[in-house]
Amino acid sequence: MPNGLEIMKAAIDDFKKIQRYMLLAREENAIKTYAELKREYLSLKAILNVAGVNLTDIDEIKE
Repeated sequence: MPNGLEIMKAAIDDFKKIQRYMLLAREENAIKTYAELKREYLSLKAILNVAGVNLTDIDEIKE
């Protein structure tokens, strides 16, 4: 069973991965893909904020 730190690391890794995909979708002008990724991004961002993670340095999208 994963502990809290492992769960947090997985959430941060997912957050960073979603941001990379969002940047690629933006470059390719894939509007629908970007919108779907943004939903995931906002959910992860909310979870990380509630968990007290400082996103200042890792949030590249800033939306």
